Amino acid sequence: MFSKETIQKFQNTSTPFYYYDIELLRKTLEALKKESDKYGYVVHYAMKANANDEILRVIKSFGLGADCVSGNEIKKASEHEFEHIFFAGVGKSDEEINTALDRNITCFNCESLQEIEVIDELAKKKNKIAQIAFRINPNVNAHTHKYITTGLEENKFGINLWELEDVVMRTQQLKNIKIVGIHFHIGSQITDLSAFKSLCMKVNEIQNWFASHNVPLEIINVGGGLGVDYHEPNKNPIPDFESFFKLFKDFLEIRPNQKVHFEIGRAIVAQCGSLISKVLYVKKGVSTSFVILDAGMTELIRPALYQSYHKIENLTPSPLPRERGDSQQAGGVRYDVVGPICESSDCFGKAMMLPETKRGDLVAIRTTGAYGEVMASQYNLREKVKAVYSE
Repeated sequence: MFSKETIQKFQNTSTPFYYYDIELLRKTLEALKKESDKYGYVVHYAMKANANDEILRVIKSFGLGADCVSGNEIKKASEHEFEHIFFAGVGKSDEEINTALDRNITCFNCESLQEIEVIDELAKKKNKIAQIAFRINPNVNAHTHKYITTGLEENKFGINLWELEDVVMRTQQLKNIKIVGIHFHIGSQITDLSAFKSLCMKVNEIQNWFASHNVPLEIINVGGGLGVDYHEPNKNPIPDFESFFKLFKDFLEIRPNQKVHFEIGRAIVAQCGSLISKVLYVKKGVSTSFVILDAGMTELIRPALYQSYHKIENLTPSPLPRERGDSQQAGGVRYDVVGPICESSDCFGKAMMLPETKRGDLVAIRTTGAYGEVMASQYNLREKVKAVYSE
């Protein structure tokens, strides 16, 4: 929902651009902290969702840690002075591992024995002890898009249960590695909370295995993945953190001196962001009409990559003439909303119901605060677009 003053500001700003509602971001973080603090949970922000400096500044002010998946994300988190930095990822390069060691990060989430051996070798050269958590593949179905499911045996992520004993035994022999925890992440944009209940049950089993092998664990990192409402962003701007964290309280069995950690990205930043664009042309087709925007898949690749839905709003429509009839005025017109990129996949939505739209109208593509700006490209040699903030 945009005020008249905000829309007026948009009309005086060159499009396209990312718009961030900082007040909503703060309210989201307040809700998250209220619910996670009830149980003493530790929350890290998953930086891959959005690494905009102003967004990071606000998140850091709420005391969250940082979950990083690249060396440059580690550098960025260090620049913003995040207290706890965790490094995840299935393909950590030697350079990235050295970057993490030099910054004394809190924990490496490790996904294979070979990776652990490389970290041990590099830590030895620096005379350091690297703290690690085993990222374990629990073979839990997150019931989400196949490209963002990460916890099945067919996925590339994590240590499989059948190889766990060999990996742990070998790791215990390494002199520059300290085992501090276990780590899981089953996927992203999960709206069925029963998937997290299944994860808890699997974590409890794995905890029993570690206890029976006398391997103490301080960190139980259950990852993230909580979804957001892409269809009704105005009605549900803040995720249901209360139910999410309570589920882990109810079903996850924690032992003395253990802390539960979460890595939350999309649920924090998605709803505070919108992609604001201008209509270049309205083109009549045989079976449909096209609204052609000045924003494209270079600014928001999710619809092309994941076939994802984003709510699209015309912020400056003209009233429909009365002679068109009340039914059309009430329902609007169906359009395929597309971008200018030289690809047929450059489409934000098909058969989208909008008020009658004309050249020059302003359009908001909602819920783009996560995986919008951070996934932008310069394909077709397009310029990277700027960000505008409510504050």
